[in-house]
Amino acid sequence: MTTATATTDERTLEELQRDHGPALLTFLLGLTYGDRQRAEDLAQETLVRAWLHPEAFDGTYASMRPWLFTVARRLAIDARRSRLARPAEIGDGLLAATPDPADATASAEAALDVRAAVRELSPEHRAVLVRLYFHGLTVKEAAVELGIPAGTVKSRSHYALRQLGRSLPGYRPRRAAIARVRAGAPQ
Repeated sequence: MTTATATTDERTLEELQRDHGPALLTFLLGLTYGDRQRAEDLAQETLVRAWLHPEAFDGTYASMRPWLFTVARRLAIDARRSRLARPAEIGDGLLAATPDPADATASAEAALDVRAAVRELSPEHRAVLVRLYFHGLTVKEAAVELGIPAGTVKSRSHYALRQLGRSLPGYRPRRAAIARVRAGAPQ
C-alpha cells in the first residue's frame, strides 16, 4: 500500500535554493566548525526537508529563512550527537602497528622483558611487586606477610614501578603519561 505525498514543486525549491542557499551554507559552516563537506550535506538535507514539507511554505512569515535555519540547526545537532554516540574510527596505520593478540611470540617476548626487569630490582622492591602484582595481594596483606608497614609497601611499589618504567622499552606509567599530555610534552 503506497500513499502519495505532496512535495514542493521544483520552481519553488529552486527559488528557495537561490535566495537562501548561500546564507544557509554559511550558517552551517559555522555550526560544523568549517567542515565544508558536512555543511553541504546538512544544507542538502535541509532542502530535502523543505521539499518534503510543502506546508512550511504556507506559514504567515515573510521569509522561509527562519524555518530553514531552524531545520538546519536541528539537523546539525542531531548529526553531532550521532557522531559522538559512535566510537571513534581508527586508521589502518594504528591497526598495522598493533601486535596480533594471537601471536604467542610477542607475548612471550614481553614476559621475558618483564622478568628481566623485575630481576634488576632490589630484593625488597621485588618482594613487594611479586606479592602485589603476581600473587594479587592487597597492600595490607602484603604488609602483613612481609612484616612491614602498609606505607612502606606503597612507597616500595611506587619506586619499583618507576624503575621498571625506566627498564622496560615503551612502558609509560599512566599517571606520567597524563602529566606529559597536560604539560604539552611529546609522548
